[in-house]
Amino acid sequence: MLKIAMTSVYVDDEEKAHAFYTDVLGFRTRTDLDLGGARFITVAAPGQDVELLLEPGDSPLAEQYREGLREAGLPCIVLGVDDLAGEYERLSGLGVRFTQPPTEQGPVLTAVLDDTVGNLVQLTQPLG
Repeated sequence: MLKIAMTSVYVDDEEKAHAFYTDVLGFRTRTDLDLGGARFITVAAPGQDVELLLEPGDSPLAEQYREGLREAGLPCIVLGVDDLAGEYERLSGLGVRFTQPPTEQGPVLTAVLDDTVGNLVQLTQPLG
């Protein structure tokens, strides 16, 4: 059986991304290796096996990809939450900028935030 072990998000500042995803979103550091001029940093939500690689986004392809997503207002990743209203309030209180407040979209409630390192991130909660 196949399962997702790791996925990545391009970031424009690895250290800033690491701080945001751990200190603000509450992820835990899984790997932080200095590769001599570059770092290999992964984080994961508590209790989950899937790791998120904070990938340097300084290549022309990564920059074009991220720019295209932002211009279209599309998130680079979707994170599930149990209480979107509560997370919206908590994160707003920490200074997180939302580009979309909690909004019903069919069977889910969604919100979109700016991760401070070049990406939009969607939060989603199933309704019902």
